[in-house]
Amino acid sequence: MKKILLSAVAIMAGSLLAAYADPKDDVTSAAQKLDAGSNYTWQVTTTVPEGARFRRGPMDGKMQGSLTEVKWTMGDAHAHFVKDGTNAAVTDPDDGTWEKLSDVDTSGFPGRMLVGMVQNFKSPAAQAADLAADTQSLQQNGNAYTGTLTEDGAKKLLTFGRGRRGGGGGGPSISNPSGTATFWIDNGQLTKFEYNVKGTISFNGNDRPADRDVTVTFSDVGTTKIDVPDDAKKLLP
Repeated sequence: MKKILLSAVAIMAGSLLAAYADPKDDVTSAAQKLDAGSNYTWQVTTTVPEGARFRRGPMDGKMQGSLTEVKWTMGDAHAHFVKDGTNAAVTDPDDGTWEKLSDVDTSGFPGRMLVGMVQNFKSPAAQAADLAADTQSLQQNGNAYTGTLTEDGAKKLLTFGRGRRGGGGGGPSISNPSGTATFWIDNGQLTKFEYNVKGTISFNGNDRPADRDVTVTFSDVGTTKIDVPDDAKKLLP
């Protein structure tokens, strides 16, 4: 009888722990697990209203240990980079030839933007963990976890993490930021996340409404392989 009572208590305790588990912990744990494995394929799709100034095309990427390969488009521009640790090779936007990141011409905006994107690149799994930290009141519905973004979280996403928190010159300011985020977890594995952010971006006295939906999907976890192009491989130590 004593053993039966102890078993019943253990089952009840487990049920109570499950009932009071924090959904944010589930999401953070799944994102960190994926990031620690450093082996997966992902795709990013971005949807913005017609007439939006910046229209990001799809982004496809792979991670295999210290190697990262990413391809993406923005408008008519195409980019492809391979990164091994802090070393990176990128394709020239004009002719598609490979060059070291340190050799990219940054005298114009396209070059500066490309170098900045590669240097500041953060893995999608790490981005998911950051997004979870900026999401409040996460609620679970099946394998989906949905919550509301904090004001600071929405601000960062509206300017790709580089926005100013207030007005003034020298950079964009954000007003009325808001957003939501949803994460999908299957058997402890983060399979997808998406977010929507809205607000008004002010730059040099001009106000522009912003409305962006971003979806990131993961696949081939643990089986992803990167075949580095020969011309890029020559530029990586």
